Amino acid sequence: MRDPAELARPAASPPAREGFWSNVREALRGSEQDYTRGSIGRAIFLLAIPMVLEMAMESIFAVTDVFFVGRLGPDAVATIGLTESMLTLVYALAIGLGIGTTAVVARRVGEKDRDGAAHAAVQATALGIAGAVLLGVLGVTFAPRLLALMGASPAVLQVGSGYTRVMLGGEATIVVLFVVNAVFRGAGDAAIAMRVLWLANAINIVLGPCFIFGLGPFPELGVTGAAVATTIGRGTGALYAISRLLRPGSRIAVQQRHLRLDMPVMRTVARLSGSGALQSIIGMASWIGLVRIVATFGSQALAGYTIGIRIVIFALLPSWGMSNAAATMVGQALGARDPDRAERAVWRACLYNLVFLSAIGLAFVVFAAPIVSAFTSDPAVLRYGVECLRIIAAGFAFYAYGMVLSQSFNGAGDTFTPTMINLIVFWLWEIPLAWALAVVLGMGPRGAFVAVAVAFSTLAVAAGAIFRRGRWKRTAV
Repeated sequence: MRDPAELARPAASPPAREGFWSNVREALRGSEQDYTRGSIGRAIFLLAIPMVLEMAMESIFAVTDVFFVGRLGPDAVATIGLTESMLTLVYALAIGLGIGTTAVVARRVGEKDRDGAAHAAVQATALGIAGAVLLGVLGVTFAPRLLALMGASPAVLQVGSGYTRVMLGGEATIVVLFVVNAVFRGAGDAAIAMRVLWLANAINIVLGPCFIFGLGPFPELGVTGAAVATTIGRGTGALYAISRLLRPGSRIAVQQRHLRLDMPVMRTVARLSGSGALQSIIGMASWIGLVRIVATFGSQALAGYTIGIRIVIFALLPSWGMSNAAATMVGQALGARDPDRAERAVWRACLYNLVFLSAIGLAFVVFAAPIVSAFTSDPAVLRYGVECLRIIAAGFAFYAYGMVLSQSFNGAGDTFTPTMINLIVFWLWEIPLAWALAVVLGMGPRGAFVAVAVAFSTLAVAAGAIFRRGRWKRTAV
């Protein structure tokens, strides 16, 4: 048990202004810390700052392409929306492997077993690359057919087939980035993961307009240029991440003896990652169902939905950084046989996330029109985008708890619980509700937007009720 004085300490107050900025510098510097002891608030702060900034960089990926491609018209934006919906399967694989990797690495680090953590890193990366290459080959081969299956109009097919081929063909870069960064996060070395995403984003932001509009010596590739820039940026980031993992003296230093198949470790990672991937597939594939419903109302509705969702993701991904910090704290604390510390860390992270997302949600509700207008000048697209942003942002306070709690289950190695919650909430509740509201009751795209807000709020309530039971504390990894 912890000192009662620590329990009574105020939840979120940094000691002083000087102490606050000192902790910020420490977090960005990424010096090695023992997160299984000491102040919980400071531990979350040191982990969350680089993780939030890392996810902010990932969220910039989500809006950069739409920002530039929005100048090419609704069909180009709709292409991104449809392709990203198909990429949800790749993201699910990457996130699932990240969940399993973080859980195993954090548990081994909490047990002071760095060699075991390095084994897990190699096995997870090998699994991810194999899966991504297979999916990439299928995606490149069937890109136009997949777009048509998603409801793309002939104009979207003509404009977007190249974009879809490049994005699906570069899937391995996405998986490697997620998995190797998950190793760093599980080890508590979140600053490295942050720098990897900074590098990838900087390249994407610079090359995006060059390839899209043909600036200087670059060819004018239109919407396909956005995919080329994104893939180059992510590929460069992935190579840098691997180089840091192989560098002598790294916190999780992969050495030659680790570069072999270790079946017991691979089975552990695969078990957790498989359940984590299924969890992500269930959650992300629900977006495909929503896109399919919205697509029935035309390219302008779909473009507005795409812009609105990208802006929402821009806010939620940094919040995932806070959730990842909680997952790391849970995994390391359980590895150190201190479940009480793990639970208190989760509720502290929920509070921080609540403050952050509530402020962002209020800003989105109030300033939705000027925010969306930065991405489109089409009146109909603007109207749909504003409506989407306002309705979904209204539930951000609920999302804050749901995101942290779901990741905390995963950090404990209990990937089954959030998988079942996702299945019930997104497929048995959100999709039927979206169809009923949008089509049966005639609300149009607004019905799909309302269904998203209701579903994420439901997830938060369900996750909180199950988390309090405490079964996750006894999960073996």
